[in-house]
Amino acid sequence: MRLTLPSKPDTSLRCNCSICRRLGAQWAYFEFGSVRVEGHPAHTVDYIQGDKTLRTIRCKTCGVVTHWEPLDGKSGARHGVNLNNFDPEWVQTVPVRRFDGADSWTFLD
Repeated sequence: MRLTLPSKPDTSLRCNCSICRRLGAQWAYFEFGSVRVEGHPAHTVDYIQGDKTLRTIRCKTCGVVTHWEPLDGKSGARHGVNLNNFDPEWVQTVPVRRFDGADSWTFLD
């Protein structure tokens, strides 16, 4: 499985909701369809949680979460990519915002 981003994100997000906290993901967001995803769905498994608006995708081989995508890919929908799958030195150059997805649904920074 391979993800190619359309550009370097201006910011990324760390969320403390139940799934993001467990995944330890650092999310970057892009317009749905703008991220090139190769090897999907043949090499992935998805998980649909909660309000059933998106699917979290992981590699079938290693189990690492790569991204999430909306179930309804309407115009304006976004796509979340787990930056932890990219070069750590590059990822460290992307500013991180903290988000309280567990309680207040507000940014903490």
